[in-house]
Amino acid sequence: MLEKVRFDLPQDEIPTEWYNILPDLPEPLPEPQDPTGKSFEILNQVLPRKVLELEFSKERYIKIPEEVLQRYLQVGRPTPIIRARKLEEYLGGYIKIYMKMESHTYTGSHKINSALAHVYFAKLDNAKFVSTETGAGQWGSAVALASALFNIQAHIFMVRTSYYAKPYRRYLMQMYNAQVHPSPSEFTRYGREVLAKDPNTPGSLGIAISEAVYYALENGGKYVVGSVVNSDIMFKTIAGMEAKKQMEIIGEDPDYIIGVVGGGSNYAALAYPFLGDELRKGKVRRKYIASGAIEVPKMTKGVYKYDYPDTAKVLPMLKMYTIGSDFIPAPVYAGGLRYHAVAPTLSLLMYKGIVQARDYSQEEAFAWAKLFSQIEGWIPAPETSHALPILKEIAEEAKKSGEKKTVLVSFSGHGLLDLANYADVLGFNKE
Repeated sequence: MLEKVRFDLPQDEIPTEWYNILPDLPEPLPEPQDPTGKSFEILNQVLPRKVLELEFSKERYIKIPEEVLQRYLQVGRPTPIIRARKLEEYLGGYIKIYMKMESHTYTGSHKINSALAHVYFAKLDNAKFVSTETGAGQWGSAVALASALFNIQAHIFMVRTSYYAKPYRRYLMQMYNAQVHPSPSEFTRYGREVLAKDPNTPGSLGIAISEAVYYALENGGKYVVGSVVNSDIMFKTIAGMEAKKQMEIIGEDPDYIIGVVGGGSNYAALAYPFLGDELRKGKVRRKYIASGAIEVPKMTKGVYKYDYPDTAKVLPMLKMYTIGSDFIPAPVYAGGLRYHAVAPTLSLLMYKGIVQARDYSQEEAFAWAKLFSQIEGWIPAPETSHALPILKEIAEEAKKSGEKKTVLVSFSGHGLLDLANYADVLGFNKE
């Protein structure tokens, strides 16, 4: 008898609400700070009005606009859950692995889930254009597609090292008619200042954020933020809301929910709808584990304090785990993990011990990506590959306890546009 490995949610059963974790946090989220006295004023100018309103909403569930829902369906939602049966066998059969496959969206990652909402709300404000930053290019690709679908121009400031290391991500954005600029760039005053100090800088997400904000501020556009803030996480919870329905249909209740953290929105989007139920009951049974890159150890070596989300210190300070807004990370290929801080809501949950953190090197993560590709057939994004080593840890714990465990994984994106990066690290070019 054939064993089912794919579990789909019909399009007519797509969730119609986003989940907001703010009402269910164990304590109030520390409020943003504005030491310069200018940051809040800037945000009021550059952020879409509705996004800023929802950022501080205390409503648990937010109705998704019909225009956004329709485009969710257009770009591949709901995404399937895939059971990784062969990987289970490889790990000894001690765990069951279910993967929420955000790689099945049209741009190949979870990023489109919030890009559609941000761009839609910018369109409601009659914005001339939208601007944003991108590291690996997945967020930039999502904003480019969302802008094309809502018929508005996009300006994407792509971290310089990724701009050259990931040309196919750039080409994808350009296919959607986005203007892509290597950051730091000559298009903003701040970018020119950074280049004057260090013409060979690899750039960083913090720098790219500053450029995108300045560009919107100075040219009459709206800035769309791709991670960290609560509104962005909320928009992405469409994935977690779907997964809850799918796991109920499957008849499984995960013991672990794992994923990777760049800024935190991918992992939080899957985990929060599940975690919120537990927080309301006052007891957290599941284990929540998030991983990142050891080259950017914000979760394992960062400090929980107020810091700026961007390098130019344009935006308000947020309390979060951080290794410093001026940190320039090594030019690793998992560009989406090169951000210096963790989303404030996720940081609070880590500080309270509710979410655990792990870090893995690029070499270890990429070795797991190659192994996973051979066993399961689907090539993960470099970022996504950093979650895979957690599975071995869980399998070893299950073996010791003698109790089989169920794991839900946020499979945040595919690596089909990152093969050259894998080739460099894994040595394919030497063969």
